[in-house]
Amino acid sequence: MSSHEEVRQVKQEHSSVLLKLPNVVGVGVGEKESAQVKTGELSVVVLVRRKLPLAALPAEAVVPREVNGVRTDVVEVGDLRAQQVRTARWRPAPGGVSIGHYLITAGTLGCVVRDRTTGERLILSNNHVLANSNDASPGDAILQPGPADGGSVANDRIATLLRFCPIDFSAAPPTCGIAQGVASFANFLAELVGSSHRLQAIQVHPQAVNLVDAAVARPDVDTDVLNEILEIGVVSGTVPATLGMQVRKSGRTTELTTGTINVLDATVSVSYGVGRTATFENQIVAGPMSQGGDSGSLVVAADSLNAVGLLFAGSEQTTILNPIQAVLDCLQVDL
Repeated sequence: MSSHEEVRQVKQEHSSVLLKLPNVVGVGVGEKESAQVKTGELSVVVLVRRKLPLAALPAEAVVPREVNGVRTDVVEVGDLRAQQVRTARWRPAPGGVSIGHYLITAGTLGCVVRDRTTGERLILSNNHVLANSNDASPGDAILQPGPADGGSVANDRIATLLRFCPIDFSAAPPTCGIAQGVASFANFLAELVGSSHRLQAIQVHPQAVNLVDAAVARPDVDTDVLNEILEIGVVSGTVPATLGMQVRKSGRTTELTTGTINVLDATVSVSYGVGRTATFENQIVAGPMSQGGDSGSLVVAADSLNAVGLLFAGSEQTTILNPIQAVLDCLQVDL
């Protein structure tokens, strides 16, 4: 068996040639793997953007099986780029970075999906991230980074809102003039008699239930968004959540985190601020793995590239996900 120094010397001698091969982004020394098992044999490791079958490669792009008697090993590493903070401006933008409707703060770009009818690539995130909790209109500007991270309509527009699944609020600010008038009069009387109590009118819809908080936006320039999610990769399918399942997500605020599915089929009441509350059914509850700004993150199985849910709510103790299939069906898109 060749020593580390011998293999390193061979690597040094052949690096310049190997790095000129299309798809190659690096060369090093490491243990050769066979069927994902370390063999103990030192090899010249060739790092490639994408690992492709030999039949898909032209002869001039094939990495030789060995160099100077030392075997090679090909390892896929994706596109290498200088590290950026997730709140920065990314072009092209991967999943896991800051994004938002021009009137919100900021959330997370979940991933790229495809429209079931047109096949076009779209950006997936939450309604409250891309559609301002129902208050937006198709065609509105979507910024990357989001406004809270310095994004501006003039310089950072990456997409336009296409469509969203409306949120049906069980409690919301009033629109009825009579109710507002009654509350105002009652508060006037309370003030006259020195009471510290006040009445507030609200709309109540106790039967209102939701399944998802989701929206899609159309990129202004298709090449400005990437299929991959930072630190996860390109998601290839979906899988239903199961109790005890280990999951991971890549988000704007807490970046790559992991968690465990603890509750299924949950009915939860979620606050959207300014007197608005919405009830969601058939939700997935995981452990603490997110903070504000992570909304819109795609949650993926820990042991595969299969999506489980779309993160949309949480607290210091828990994280709430929409089941991914319900999201895709509502928006009529596919991964």
